[in-house]
This record gives sequence, structure tokens and C-alpha cells, in this order.
Amino acid sequence: MADLAFSFGTVGSPLSTPKKPGGSVGAILRLRELGLDALELGWVRAVRVSGSTCEVIRATAMQNEVRISVHAPYFINLNADDDEWPKSRQRLMDAAHFGNLAGASDIIFHPGSYFGRPPEQVLPLAIERLRGCVRELRQADNPVTLRPETMGKSAMIGSVQDLLRMSQEIEGVEPCLDFAHLHARPGDGSMNSYAEWVGVLEEYRAALGEAALRRLHIHLSGIEYGPKGEKEHLRVEEADLDFNALFRALKAFGCQGRILCESPIMEDDALVLKRIWEEVS
Repeated sequence: MADLAFSFGTVGSPLSTPKKPGGSVGAILRLRELGLDALELGWVRAVRVSGSTCEVIRATAMQNEVRISVHAPYFINLNADDDEWPKSRQRLMDAAHFGNLAGASDIIFHPGSYFGRPPEQVLPLAIERLRGCVRELRQADNPVTLRPETMGKSAMIGSVQDLLRMSQEIEGVEPCLDFAHLHARPGDGSMNSYAEWVGVLEEYRAALGEAALRRLHIHLSGIEYGPKGEKEHLRVEEADLDFNALFRALKAFGCQGRILCESPIMEDDALVLKRIWEEVS
């Protein structure tokens, strides 16, 4: 496999994963067959996996040189009320615990809703809670990076600024950059030019340092959006997102890491994205 700055793969098992062996092990083997080398385990409804299964996933990924991350359950909210927060917290911690057993280095999660309040009122509580999660993980010798994801609706916690502030405040937290979400979030078709992506990467570098650009975790797909932001993910060929401009910006900043595709034809589009990157590089 070519020595690229980015590993490419899918969020969730490829659609073409065979029934046998199936599951995450089959997904790893299928990705390798396709020439892809990253898998984000899609534990988005709940974490239902045993320690022994995690050990098999880890061993298979290591043997096939496929990098593993986890998408934690959707139902996590750093701004939940006091009754709901313990449940949200447990979902994130379960994903981190079993993800580490499965060989994942990064745990991606949706950070929640503002519930109509301004970010400056919400972020202190979100940061306090997230700091407590990282502290508990490190006490358990769990080294995973927690990655709140940039979100595609302005009502949701998840602007670049939100996530950079969390990451500056807490060692062990870094953003998951979903560039499709960033394109959709304003609702007006902006965030789609080379200059705008350069601005994002300059802000990222200024906040977290040059080295952080070498370990980016990126989600990418086409996306449909309206005035309130994201509606649904689209195939790359259906999208108005300028992938070439984005990749030129990533190249200009010497970025490295992983690019995980979550389009409706995820493995096919992961290969398309990989080809675009090879052309830009």
C-alpha cells in the first residue's frame, strides 16, 4: 500500500463486508482487500461487545495494519441535565473502555445540544464533565483520545471554536473534524473554499500546535443541508462540497492522520476520496 499522509477507511463496517466472518473482523478484512486501512467501529446505538470479541478485533486489526477508532453512541450530551448526564457519561466511558480493548486509539462522539443557550454559558459545564471522564480513563491506564465531533447544525455543540476550547482545556481531548458538517453548519453553502479551509487549519494550528495537524481525525462525505444546517449525508458525486479545495488545504499544511468516509456508499466513496488525495498529493 502506498505511503500516504492519511489512512482512509469507513465509519462502520463496509456495506460489502461478507456475512462470514462478518462483524468487525470481517470489516477489517474487507477494508484490507479494498486497499483501505482504517475502520471506525460504529457503536452508535449502544456498546454491546464482550472483552473477548474486542481482543479478536484488536488482533485482526494489528495483523492487517488497519487503524481502529470508535464512534460512541449518539445519545451523549455534555450539556444534559443532572438526571440524564450519568447515562450519557456511562455511554462515553463504555465506548472508551471497550474501544481501548479493541485497539482503538480514538473515541469519537457527538457533544450534545446548546438547548438554546449561548456557547459561552454551556462550555464550562461541558469542559468540567469531559475533564472528569479523561481523569477517570487515565486512572484506569486507558490512553484513548476523546474526540468530540464538529456538528452540522448550529443548534448543536460542535463548532470548531467549541472543540478547540475543549481541547485546549483538557489534555487527551482533540477534535474530530467532520468537514461535511462544517460545510453544512452555516446553512448557506459557505465553508467550501480553499481560503475558508485554510482559515480553519490556521485556527487549529494556533490553538493546538503544529504537531496536532499530524494526527487529524477526519469524517468526510457529501452532505445535503438547509438553512438550519445538515439534513443527510450524500454520495461524493452528488455533493457540492469542493473536496479538491479541502485536500489542497490539508496538503499545504502538511496534515496527516485518518479520513473516514460515512457516505451512503462508504467504501466506494472512501476509495474515491483516496484517489482525490493521491491526485492532490
